[in-house]
Amino acid sequence: MEKTKKKHLSDLHFEHKLWDMETRFYEDELKLYQNWLEEVAGKNTHMDVQVEVEHFQNQFLIQKKALSTLRHQAKAHEQWLAKYAESHQTAIDHVHFADHATMRDNVDTYRKLYVDLKAEFKRFLEEKL
Repeated sequence: MEKTKKKHLSDLHFEHKLWDMETRFYEDELKLYQNWLEEVAGKNTHMDVQVEVEHFQNQFLIQKKALSTLRHQAKAHEQWLAKYAESHQTAIDHVHFADHATMRDNVDTYRKLYVDLKAEFKRFLEEKL
C-alpha cells in the first residue's frame, strides 16, 4: 500500500498561486482566440468553415468551464488551509498536509488538453486567415 505524501502548507500555497496565475493566463488567451475566431467567422461564410467555427466556440466554452472548476477547487482548498493556519498558528510550519495529487492531476490533464486544442486552433487559423 502506497503512503499518502505529505507537504508543508507553504508548498501547497505556492502551487495554488501557480495554478491561479496559469489559469488566468489561459482565460486571457481564450479571449484572444475567441476574437480571432470571430474574425475568421466574419471573413468566411462557407458552411464548412462555419462548422469549424462552431466547433471551436464549443471547445472554448468547455475550456472556460473547466478553468472555472479548477480555480474554484484550488480556491476552496486554499481557504481551508488558511482557516486551518489561522486556528493553529503556533506550529503551522511543522504541520504536514495531505498532498493534493488529484488536483495536480486535474491541472495536468487540463494543460495537456488545452495544448492539443491550441495546436488544433493554430492549424485552423493558418488555413483560414
